[in-house]
Amino acid sequence: MQIERFTKVQVDALLPGRKPETSKNDYGRVWAFCGSSGYTGAPYFAAQGAVRMGSGIVTLAVPADIYPILAVKLNEPVIYPYTEDSWQDALHRAERSAACLIGSGLGHFAAFRELTLTALTSLPCPIVLDADGINALGGHIDKLCSTAYPVVLTPHAGEFSRLTGIDHPTAEDAAAFAMRYGCVLLLKGHRTVVAAPDGTVTCNTTGNPGMAKGGSGDVLAGMILSLIGQGLRPADAARVGAWLHGRCGDVCANRLSEYGMTPTDMLSVLPEVLHEYNTREW
Repeated sequence: MQIERFTKVQVDALLPGRKPETSKNDYGRVWAFCGSSGYTGAPYFAAQGAVRMGSGIVTLAVPADIYPILAVKLNEPVIYPYTEDSWQDALHRAERSAACLIGSGLGHFAAFRELTLTALTSLPCPIVLDADGINALGGHIDKLCSTAYPVVLTPHAGEFSRLTGIDHPTAEDAAAFAMRYGCVLLLKGHRTVVAAPDGTVTCNTTGNPGMAKGGSGDVLAGMILSLIGQGLRPADAARVGAWLHGRCGDVCANRLSEYGMTPTDMLSVLPEVLHEYNTREW
């Protein structure tokens, strides 16, 4: 199997430019279903990952009991509260989005599992599944084959093992899964692998051990969500997102140390990493 290195050259070619005559509607209205009681950091990081990556409008749907916390923590995203009895309405509203993220900090409750599985067959837009969104697939992997667009899954090795029963998954395992289920599989690791439904496999070339902290993956999920909303194909969004995410991590490690850097720091440097893609100096 051939594995291609994914580098800055490909990022430069794929990252969409921004036009002078433009509005927020040109950069994607995206939704994220994230968070649960006790897990308010994950939705924060995912939403801010999408905001910092350039989304036009980010709507963060959260359980009503944590709405007050996220409403205080976040300024840019629209915060939409829902309950176990009203998640269907929230999902209906998300049908108008350019892309949807499900899973970061969502929890293991039955209602959230039903939300995830329903979204796969009802949403007409590309979907990113992270963390508990991936866990909700247990026993229902075949639902990946009936989606409107290839779903992007972003598991680490442990999550992929729980889903498939494969211990110590390899790039070959990722490729086989992506082709079998027609999805994009981003398998996180020292050199993150992105496998596409067409059999293409790329290896990321950025990132360091300082990124192995809670919240880092949520930032990545939000970035990928944003890139899909801005028009990238799901596989390209996963590849570009992984490279930029790793680059942010490398900048933070060089400045702050692998030990002391945090996902919050990575969010802070993302605009700096993206600066060279400005249309011009203003």
